[in-house]
Amino acid sequence: MTLAPAPANAPAVALFDLDGTLTWRDTLLPFLMGYLGRHPARALRTWRLPGAVAAFVAGGRDRGLLKSRAIRAVMGGESRAAIDAWAERFVHDLPRAGFRPAALAVLEAHRRAGDHLVLLSASPDLYVPRIGRLLGFERTICTEVRWQGESLDGGLATPNRRGEEKCRCLAALRLAYPGAAITAYGNSASDLPHMMQAERALLVNAGAAARRRAAVHGIATADWA
Repeated sequence: MTLAPAPANAPAVALFDLDGTLTWRDTLLPFLMGYLGRHPARALRTWRLPGAVAAFVAGGRDRGLLKSRAIRAVMGGESRAAIDAWAERFVHDLPRAGFRPAALAVLEAHRRAGDHLVLLSASPDLYVPRIGRLLGFERTICTEVRWQGESLDGGLATPNRRGEEKCRCLAALRLAYPGAAITAYGNSASDLPHMMQAERALLVNAGAAARRRAAVHGIATADWA
């Protein structure tokens, strides 16, 4: 991927994961279920999802493919206007209980320091850029979803922004912010590969296994409430 260069004299880049890092939990499932609740007739389209989950468990655990199948089942063929309207409502309601106060405090500390704020998420661009704008991020990088004109196809237009793909995103940020040190925040073992490439990193809210792996690589851990 190629990103436009940032303004000169950037002191640092603060790179935040979304789900479980800034938020208390996953955002994609509530986004899809909320849409389904408002369009219950579309539940008839979800009969293939148990098979998709079984294929995921048995056949290589391709999270991008599972994500695409879930989005297609719930929202495939819907208009951009309908999905945008739900995304606006979904993101508008998130601040009520969605964000960790400690995470927002760290975000604000970076903002006051003049750092560039970048949101990097595996969740889709159906709503993540809106979260980025809500929280004042300078850039948002997330999994992009394919459209057919004004109708949602639901396939992935980019790689799933997870694991090693986040390493490629971080490398692109190096070019966009030449010379700037990167501080990376994540919450899972899948975040560790790109966090290991940052100058500073903090693994938050992680399970015991991820914490042990982080310790092996000298990455600090913390709990954000």
